[in-house]
Amino acid sequence: MKGILGRKVGMTQVFTKDGKLIPVTVVACEPNVVMQVKTVEKDGYNAIQLGVFEKKESKSNKAELGHAKKANTTPKRFLKEIKDVEATYNIGDKIDASIFEVGEIVDVTGTTKGKGTQGVIKRHNQSRGPMGHGSHYHRGPGSLGTMLPKRVLKGKKLPGHMGVETVTIQNLEIIEVNTVDNYILVSGNIPGAKNSLVYIKTSVKNSRKKDAKEILSYEEVETVVDSVEEVKEEAPVEEVENTPAEEENAETTSEQTEETPAEEATEVTEPIEEETKEENPEEASN
Repeated sequence: MKGILGRKVGMTQVFTKDGKLIPVTVVACEPNVVMQVKTVEKDGYNAIQLGVFEKKESKSNKAELGHAKKANTTPKRFLKEIKDVEATYNIGDKIDASIFEVGEIVDVTGTTKGKGTQGVIKRHNQSRGPMGHGSHYHRGPGSLGTMLPKRVLKGKKLPGHMGVETVTIQNLEIIEVNTVDNYILVSGNIPGAKNSLVYIKTSVKNSRKKDAKEILSYEEVETVVDSVEEVKEEAPVEEVENTPAEEENAETTSEQTEETPAEEATEVTEPIEEETKEENPEEASN
């Protein structure tokens, strides 16, 4: 048996190289500190106590401070015992996400979201009655029992508080283990709200073989266009000085461009005026 405490971050999805989509839950696993080691000789059973997430010393009592001092660490907010651990640990050791491997089957325990007081339809998934035609039964709990006991039997499904229950989802697969960013991707959904405490442990009723999935990783690849642009930015721009002959040619071309529009205008207007002058005497003679 092995396990680790973490926080539920949220859900996302990944793709395998076979083209399959797998919904996963991200669990942030900070290094867990072994706060206590229990043995058969001293305590009657073998177990280790894990602590995770720091707690302010001002909000800790003397017992918590003394317990953390033995492990040479700071007080922890959450403590959890794991029985029959496979490896041997000492007080003060740290456990991270690397204890699990990709493809392992695990059980995840968490506390479900609180829904408050709810009726039997939402709480126990019962069906409602007819909504019309004179029916007076719509969303009620139904019959409360037979006539003889003259009381409501224990276990009757009635309205009441819903949620905030410890629930374990069994036989989930570990899709990815990242020791750099300290997170684990678990297939499917797990109970609890975001940032709630979850407990990942070795599966109890597992009969499947380990089958590691190859996940597509998205990395930024430098293309030829990016490399050419980087070279252009890095290369200094050299200013080339023009020779005297080139400067004279540039001046002449600029002068020609400035003079050509005026010359063309004069050439076009003059013939039109001459034609009008020649045509006017003929009209006068006629």
